[in-house]
Amino acid sequence: MNDSKSQPALPDRLAGNPRSPHHVAEIFEYSIGIRLNGKERFDVEEYCISEGWVKIPSPKALDRWGQPMLITLKGTVEAFYK
Repeated sequence: MNDSKSQPALPDRLAGNPRSPHHVAEIFEYSIGIRLNGKERFDVEEYCISEGWVKIPSPKALDRWGQPMLITLKGTVEAFYK
């Protein structure tokens, strides 16, 4: 099992895209979970706890670089280690 003392603290804002300035590679060595309004989401690309939003990829729309467009959902955000 993972020891909670060896896990880094989860930041207020975190992005899964390595090109983002909010990406922290050490965090992704562990399995993390995100809850939005009490329901666990498995498709979150980026979150911000203090502002209360998560970004999820659009199922069809792509940007000009071929990456999925991100949709912002608002609510109460909780981040945790699994």
